[in-house]
Amino acid sequence: MEIRPISDLRNKFTEIEDVVKEGQPVYLTKNGYGSMVVLSLEEYSRLTEDIEVKLDEADKMASLTKNRLSHQELFDNVREGLKGNKDE
Repeated sequence: MEIRPISDLRNKFTEIEDVVKEGQPVYLTKNGYGSMVVLSLEEYSRLTEDIEVKLDEADKMASLTKNRLSHQELFDNVREGLKGNKDE
């Protein structure tokens, strides 16, 4: 795991870039606390690809109906679904 102070982003960019190009994330700290993570575009795309597909599916489903749920109804449905998965 690569952990570096945020100042390395400016002072040692090429080193960080090399690590990221190898597919590894670089964790940056500020004042000793986690601040951000640097990823390659490829790695970021890999991590978010499934989310993008799910959002596209949700958009398509939403366009097919006028039925909408409140936040509470949505969270209740999710909780029920999670409870159902525990029983399986």
